[in-house]
Amino acid sequence: MSAPAAAPARVRPVRAPLPGVERICLTVGAVLIGAGLFHLLVFAVDGGPWYGPVSWRKPVTFGLSFGLTLMTVVRASALLPLGERLRAGLLAVFAADCVVEVGGITVQAWRHRPSHLDMETPVDTAVSMTLAVGGAVLVAVLGVMAVTSFRSNPRIAPSMRLALRAGSASLLVGLASGAAMVARGAALVRGGHQQEAYHAIGYLKTVHAVSLHGILVLPALAWLLGRLDWDETRRTRAVALAATAWAAAVAGALAVSLW
Repeated sequence: MSAPAAAPARVRPVRAPLPGVERICLTVGAVLIGAGLFHLLVFAVDGGPWYGPVSWRKPVTFGLSFGLTLMTVVRASALLPLGERLRAGLLAVFAADCVVEVGGITVQAWRHRPSHLDMETPVDTAVSMTLAVGGAVLVAVLGVMAVTSFRSNPRIAPSMRLALRAGSASLLVGLASGAAMVARGAALVRGGHQQEAYHAIGYLKTVHAVSLHGILVLPALAWLLGRLDWDETRRTRAVALAATAWAAAVAGALAVSLW
């Protein structure tokens, strides 16, 4: 009696690694998170207001948010139908831009100056303009990745594909709300209302904060579900339910922002 044939090995899609770019980006993300935690300690020691245009909150929240987002984008971009050179270029630009954004905000926090829309001195103007240009670069890079997630990619599971698309849609809302806040603040500055601009720029900050992090939460959930002994249909339904709940949270955050 002949021996039974060996079961065929599961074939996994192979993607050419980007060890240099990925390692650098992940390291930069970890450094930014560390910077955010360090400034949380500074706030605990130095005190001062948590809210307002001049506070330690900004280097804390921006360091943590940019660091987590950069590390997530590195992993998520590996699942997108992007050419390796394009992906490497986008990641490199995004990592550099994250450093510029967090660096500019941190410098202004230590100078006890507003980070955005401050045109009162040449240094303040240079930092504000750099952050504005950096914001435009962020929109362009993340926008390309978000749009790419809606292209067909049969190499990944339907549950992860849905998580990436829902997270990318949430990210687009975050980018749009950020651009709207900067545009409103800039209009007030041009009209001579500098102090009012500092307070008005944050009018969408709640929906901005929630929607930006959909790209972190939903793919992470899909990854965790992939470790469970569930069939793919059940995983996809769970992701769809989570995406619906996240959309409701974004809508609720928008209502709070506009209230």
